[in-house]
Amino acid sequence: MTGRILIVDDEQNIRRTMEMIHEGAGYEVKSVAGGEEALELFAQGDKGWHLVYLDIMMPGLDGMETLQRLLELKPEQSIVMISGHASVERAVEALKMGAADFLEKGFSKARLLATTESVLERTTLRRENAALRAMVADRGEILGNSLAIQAVRGQIDKVAPTTARVLITGESGTGKELVARAIHDGSLRSGGPFIRLNCAAVPEELIESELFGVVKGAFTGADRTRDGRFQAADGGTLFLDEIGDMSLRTQTKVLRVLQENEFEKVGSQETLKVDVRVIAATNKHLDEETASGRFREDLYYRLAVVPIQLPPLRARKEDIAQLAHTFASRYCEQNTLPIKSFSSAAMERLGRYRWPGNIRELKNQVERLLIMSAGSEIEVEDLSPELLGAIEPVRNKHDWTSLMTSLAEMVDGRPLSETRRAFETALIRLTLERHEGNVTRAARDLGVERTNLHKKIRQLGLGSD
Repeated sequence: MTGRILIVDDEQNIRRTMEMIHEGAGYEVKSVAGGEEALELFAQGDKGWHLVYLDIMMPGLDGMETLQRLLELKPEQSIVMISGHASVERAVEALKMGAADFLEKGFSKARLLATTESVLERTTLRRENAALRAMVADRGEILGNSLAIQAVRGQIDKVAPTTARVLITGESGTGKELVARAIHDGSLRSGGPFIRLNCAAVPEELIESELFGVVKGAFTGADRTRDGRFQAADGGTLFLDEIGDMSLRTQTKVLRVLQENEFEKVGSQETLKVDVRVIAATNKHLDEETASGRFREDLYYRLAVVPIQLPPLRARKEDIAQLAHTFASRYCEQNTLPIKSFSSAAMERLGRYRWPGNIRELKNQVERLLIMSAGSEIEVEDLSPELLGAIEPVRNKHDWTSLMTSLAEMVDGRPLSETRRAFETALIRLTLERHEGNVTRAARDLGVERTNLHKKIRQLGLGSD
């Protein structure tokens, strides 16, 4: 076992002895002669000690006061108190304050190393448990008390116990996989596997083998026979994320599985039966995709037995404070860091931002702020440039008058799909003109991801720069 150890003791002989023993065992060691020096190291940001040995009886700032102040700076710090015979009672008191253990002077080399190993093992276990709790919390809890998210939870509660297929729609980063997991966990299949496939992340030539499996020699590179995601999900749930990016050829084969519960591996004639509940998700408008012929209408209706639309974060801004505080608490616990709070001014800025990346973007911003901010409270000046510019854009009244006049001329007598396209075209063109062609600022104004706006610009034939 290795680690960084800080020794705080006013007796030079004890410091030197402990240094030599630990260095001989492979540890990185530093020692200081008093509590003031230890606190100065921590105040300077040097908190990366896996273990601190701290003498109780020292001139100046004694061990008990030093213990209290170190734990204020880093609550999860592992500290072992070094006590003389006369100070054992105080060592017990230190344990109640948060010390990990105490070591009575006159210790042997074996006793010292055994204490170090024991405390470090407990520290590692505590960190692993914190990480596991954070992972479970991330998987299973849909946070927020807004009416919009309460409605989503109500839909989950109704559909989860059934066998119905669910289509989850919403912008990127809104938590579609979290909803899919919640449906699985609340179903009779919760004891079975939950298997995920991001259809947009798999090349078209490989997606069929990913879904259905492949036999050895079926194509170049198929060096072994392996199961696909449908077979892996047998008895459980298969979550097909970004299904709107699936090719028409693959859509046809997925439709067959949904209709008949059977398929063949790529390169095989053997028909396999499966019992799988499919939950699909997309950030695309599948009704538009079916109308344009890019998505099979029969597959759409097979998938969308129960549709669940996730609201973007900007539509549930009352949940931002809870989400930010929860992400901060989980990250600090997982990394054994002191918990930081948000000033009211900083939180107000978070609430004014449009969050085009939704909850995923909020989580990333919170983690960045925890790492980069210096104090115990995150202030406005700690925020990133995009958050500091988080002011709702002031739209020119003339712009809107021109937009609505143009729309009135464009949509007269047209069907809904053409009206929607006309509105999107006019709004995106107007927003790009307002920002002098800057796609990044236009995307922030419109509340969409920059890459999605680029795609939309190409689709509408508006050009980009």
